[in-house]
Amino acid sequence: MAANLKEVRERIRSVNNTQQITKAMKMVSAAKLRRAQQAIQQMRPYAEKQTSLLRNILSNLDGDFASNFSVQRTVNKACVVVVTSNRGLCGAFNSNVVKAAVQAIEDKYKKVLEDGNLTILCVGKKGYENLIKRYPKAHFITDYIPLFENLSFDNVAKVPAFLMSAFENGDFDAVDIAYGRFKNAATQFAELEAFLPVPTLDVKEGNKNKADYIFEPDKASLLTFLIPSILKSQFQKCLLDTHASEHGARMTAMDKATDNANELLRDLKISYNKARQESITKEILEIVGGASALASS
Repeated sequence: MAANLKEVRERIRSVNNTQQITKAMKMVSAAKLRRAQQAIQQMRPYAEKQTSLLRNILSNLDGDFASNFSVQRTVNKACVVVVTSNRGLCGAFNSNVVKAAVQAIEDKYKKVLEDGNLTILCVGKKGYENLIKRYPKAHFITDYIPLFENLSFDNVAKVPAFLMSAFENGDFDAVDIAYGRFKNAATQFAELEAFLPVPTLDVKEGNKNKADYIFEPDKASLLTFLIPSILKSQFQKCLLDTHASEHGARMTAMDKATDNANELLRDLKISYNKARQESITKEILEIVGGASALASS
């Protein structure tokens, strides 16, 4: 019985220590989430409006300007950018982003993968650790895994600049991004977004949605500057979304872990008290039995 009591005490101590860790991680993630949420809430309307503007402009050019970034080609070489976190303990967040990437690879780029022409660019360790085992035939780019250490625009812009250069040179015919979209602290979901070529809207002649843009300065020089700038903003939005999603998912996961620790502690304390009562009762019975034996003698 004493051994059983000691075992339960050790388990209670262990669960208490774990609960302190989960509480601390929840508080840290909550503090980081506030900053990350503010960043994406400020960035998202700007980036989405830019993307909408870009698609509208490219859809209304009537063939008098050809952008290298909107050219539709037969997809013989493709790149999937997988944006996950560097650390775990955030529930199913990373696995959901990986699932979105896997679905794109196996549905859209299966033939490209079989031909050995699929490239997977990883931002964050968790996506790389999962996919390197699953797709040994794919070519992995790992230079940008630590990108979350510095999310400044200049640092993040290196990745879309590389992707745009590779697309122009014909190294990639299509680029997709799998990332985590932030909704609120309790809700994040994986999303797959086409990055290159830039998707355009289907605008037919006579359509009331067809726009008549006035360009100043000339159309070519303006769009040559505008398109790369918008694509860089779009990519940073994906990273800020994932950054906020990671901390929201971790805060929720640690909150649930803390609640589970509370329930486990309650059950362990009940077990401990029962075992202690049984031990005391047994000792009392032994004392009474010994006293009775001495009295009868």
